[in-house]
Amino acid sequence: MTDEIYEQLAKALNTLPNGFPRTPANTEIKILKKIFTEEEALLASQLTRNYEPINTIIQRTKTPRDKTEQTLTNMTKRGLLWHNTQNGKPTLRLAPFIVGIYESQLYTMDHELAHLVEEYMADGGAAGIMKPQPAIHRVIPARKAVKTEWILPYDDVRAIINNNKTFHLRDCICRAQQDKIGRRRCTFPLRTCLSFTNTERPAHPLDITREEALTFLDKTEEIGLVHTVSNVMKDFGYICNCCGCCCGILRGITDWGIENSVVHANYYAEINPDECLGCGTCIKRCQVHAITQQNDKSVVNREKCIGCGLCTTGCPNNAAKLHKKPKDQIVQPPTDYVTWEQRRIENRRTNA
Repeated sequence: MTDEIYEQLAKALNTLPNGFPRTPANTEIKILKKIFTEEEALLASQLTRNYEPINTIIQRTKTPRDKTEQTLTNMTKRGLLWHNTQNGKPTLRLAPFIVGIYESQLYTMDHELAHLVEEYMADGGAAGIMKPQPAIHRVIPARKAVKTEWILPYDDVRAIINNNKTFHLRDCICRAQQDKIGRRRCTFPLRTCLSFTNTERPAHPLDITREEALTFLDKTEEIGLVHTVSNVMKDFGYICNCCGCCCGILRGITDWGIENSVVHANYYAEINPDECLGCGTCIKRCQVHAITQQNDKSVVNREKCIGCGLCTTGCPNNAAKLHKKPKDQIVQPPTDYVTWEQRRIENRRTNA
């Protein structure tokens, strides 16, 4: 019966827009066993992407009230369920595996789980999660790389920060996972995951100020990390600062051959050959290997360029420039997460 419970949960997770595809080796079942108890798995498998009041969940699952409430509370605290408030009452839904459950394993990630996730992603998990559109993440350009009059409202890093009140900076789950399996290929800082909210909440030891958040983002651009956010126009609550060797989303491009694993920014890089010194700085800073050297000059592959602007901010001779794409090439992200989920689930059904 144990495996059947986790099979049910895997199926429930794969019905979510983000996806949690099955793989030939069934590694996903081993992952779920590491994260969920049998009791938790059975209850979670009966939830969906729709937020429901706790009373509704208890009535529908026909489970004991006190025990069920405690189980739901524990799973919510551990990021396995998402909570919201509707009509003044708390509601819950099943969290997706990515972005959601996986990111919540930061403090429980161990050697075994890290290896299981790595095996799962390489065995088809990455393709099943990242190929469907709209993509989970999109790139926003380094703020020092784009002219103010060009920048689109949903790409404005400073405006995003200024529109929020509380800020939290924690370790990156992707680099933490790579550290656990001993395969980290970079020396970038671990603490680079910035989340925020426009509501007041109790203070946390990892909180930072708005000014510190802006300074931090400037620093990530300086050292060569790509800003990625949830692929929506509004109401997203985090900025990831990614490298192509650790970040699961960018590794879709660099390791797993999924060109559309992230939405490219609405900008593209170009390097003036007359001004290029051939120093190779931009090649080192490009996290998706979109720049090569030809005849001692750096050249950008427009098809691979994700428009992050790191070549522009790092070029010692100002030879690299970021340009806004033509109007007919601008890709507008879905308005909000509800819209994103609806589009994604429709596309997954169409392409099933």
